[in-house]
Amino acid sequence: MPDKPLPEKFQRLYDVKTIDEMWFKLLTEGNVRSRKYRPIFSRLPTNPRCVNCHKPFAGIGSVLMNLIYGKWALKSDKNPRYCAGCHGFTYNFPGGAEIELTMLFVDVRGSTTIAETMDTLEFSRLMNRFYEAAINVLVRADAFIDKLVGDEVTALFIPGYAGKDHARKAVESGQSLLRVTGHGPSKEPWVPVGVGIHTGIAWVGSIVGASGEAADFTALGDNVNIAARLASSARTGEVILSESTYQAAHIKDSNMEQRQLDLKGKSKVVGVRVMRAT
Repeated sequence: MPDKPLPEKFQRLYDVKTIDEMWFKLLTEGNVRSRKYRPIFSRLPTNPRCVNCHKPFAGIGSVLMNLIYGKWALKSDKNPRYCAGCHGFTYNFPGGAEIELTMLFVDVRGSTTIAETMDTLEFSRLMNRFYEAAINVLVRADAFIDKLVGDEVTALFIPGYAGKDHARKAVESGQSLLRVTGHGPSKEPWVPVGVGIHTGIAWVGSIVGASGEAADFTALGDNVNIAARLASSARTGEVILSESTYQAAHIKDSNMEQRQLDLKGKSKVVGVRVMRAT
């Protein structure tokens, strides 16, 4: 599918000519243009505010921003530490780009069995607590929440927002997820989880719905599937890292447990590293 040209106004704003070029720049560099307004927006009340451009999300400052920028002044749905304008995934321009990023999947182990031991309301409260704990950890690390599906949360560590050390941030988040769910050497978790993390190239962008407009922001490709398979292979209290994540995160622990996994859909076994709660 040919890359569509950007309207001239946006070409000037982002210094690119096509939609896919805009996406690549935003995903790899972040919204550099919006950072230029920090000195102005920082003077407006009130915290909290966008971590990139410092648009206020509260007080009279947020009212002013909403009048000027409309929906682009609101918190991003995917990461509320950013405003919708700064994360740049504009639903006006469906598209995306292939980039290297780190993907994290965390899911509840044995959720079907757990559900059998609880009534529906009790189980829903447990899952909501899990979602809230996971999202808090991931958002603080500048990950974008991709999906909440059943017993699983998926997150994207995009270099333009999580930074060049996105793999390290994902690994640290994996360890934090074990801690906040109560995993440890000598205690039982309040919810059992396993985590899979993989670094690789994927297509990231907004996909088009039946209406012809952008319907969702996500990542697609074989490397996304690998991350999901790693999470499925993780035992309770484990973070499974692909070798690419281990290398990209510059982990110094050469004694970390290694494991060979036979992942569904892969013709060869995959070497991984295993981390546990400390």
